[in-house]
Amino acid sequence: MSTELYILTSAAASVGFVHAILGPDHYLPFVAMAKARQWSMSKTAVITTLCGIGHVLSSVVIGLAGIALGAALASLETLEAIRGEIAAWGLIGFGLFYLVWGLRRAYRNRPHHHWHSHDDSTHHFHEHSHQEEHLHPHYQQGKANLTPWVLFVIFAFGPCESLIPLLMYPASQQSWANVIWVAGVFGLATIGTMLAAVLGLTLGIKRVSLGPLERYGQALAGGAIVTSGMAIKFLGL
Repeated sequence: MSTELYILTSAAASVGFVHAILGPDHYLPFVAMAKARQWSMSKTAVITTLCGIGHVLSSVVIGLAGIALGAALASLETLEAIRGEIAAWGLIGFGLFYLVWGLRRAYRNRPHHHWHSHDDSTHHFHEHSHQEEHLHPHYQQGKANLTPWVLFVIFAFGPCESLIPLLMYPASQQSWANVIWVAGVFGLATIGTMLAAVLGLTLGIKRVSLGPLERYGQALAGGAIVTSGMAIKFLGL
């Protein structure tokens, strides 16, 4: 391995890790949805991995096409910025929709009391909630299946801003093989960091009981996704 390739490889691993760990959108939506949807750890890992692949691969394809066509780096950076805007607003929009839907669901599932009278003239009441019983099967079979696909589409639009200018273009000065190698290292570092963060946080949060706030789990997940989108849009994370 040449000195130049060694430097680029080290940079790819470092940049992949830093760009994933500093961007809450790379793990917060998955942690929130895993808690709200009660995903298993294996399902959480699969969804996170697929979204990570879509996230990295989209920028790799754009970078490869730009290098092959001799596109100016500034043009590709502009395209990536546009994609970043789409991804940010996509997260904000999806999060707001999910937040409102979660609040509506929580309201309809609020506990209420039932009074019962018995033949011996005694009375008692119990707290009860119908909504979970009546809607849970439909919730699992219907809209629940769309969530991973929505996240995948949003992440496919999300750019890896540092990949093309800092890694792929410099590697292209040596060979196409180096470009593929550097992009692969970056991708593995990014997805590996996402998985570690998501699974670690999910494992911890699954042990946390929200008590009376549990029925607001969907709304809280929506709020977390909105926060992630706003961090991209307004903080540049």
